[in-house]
Amino acid sequence: MAALKTPAEVLDVFEKLGRQHPEADTELHYRNAFELLTATILSAQSTDARVNLVTPALFERYPTAADLASAAAADVEVLVQSTGFYRQKTRAIIGMACQLVDEHGGEVPRSLEALVALPGVGRKTANVVLGHALGIPGFPVDRHVLRVANRIGLARSDDPERVERQVTDVLPAAWWTRASDTLILHGRRICRPTPQCDRCAVADVCADRLASGRHASHVSRTKAAPRRAPARRR
Repeated sequence: MAALKTPAEVLDVFEKLGRQHPEADTELHYRNAFELLTATILSAQSTDARVNLVTPALFERYPTAADLASAAAADVEVLVQSTGFYRQKTRAIIGMACQLVDEHGGEVPRSLEALVALPGVGRKTANVVLGHALGIPGFPVDRHVLRVANRIGLARSDDPERVERQVTDVLPAAWWTRASDTLILHGRRICRPTPQCDRCAVADVCADRLASGRHASHVSRTKAAPRRAPARRR
């Protein structure tokens, strides 16, 4: 079994992937931490594009946690129905809003521990909100991150929290959120369940490809950029 990549190799991987996906960012639309938290809960078992169609009307009617906390479930269900599992999601976002009002003055807390204590919020959702809306390093791990990180050799586990630790242990904290966005986009576009190795910027160092003997017809040969944390877009 091949060893995990060294810190220097991990940085090299993310530099190459960063050049391939310079626009990597969350695709959910939001204006503040409350909106991103709500949208991320709704995105479970749905697509970001679908959630983005739903949230404008939802946030127009319920712009704050206090507004959503006092909402009637039946009214919210109508607005979020197209995201799937709408009854469970309605309970989750109303429960989340109630707890924000009762325990945090209606504001989204700034710690992972407080976020995961909210209804409907797991570690991935908490890290999304920390990294994108609150400016606190977070490394969300979804199915794309799990697949791509294991294939490339950045991590070796099917447990999201373990993968998070394996990557963040060797990556500067300022890189975490953008690194996750990059792996997600790479997993959606190129390193799919059936990978498109001929389009991959890191095919030459991919642990899975090297172990299986696959050969990509094209490998990125762009020189490495200076190792600095990419600027976050807002």
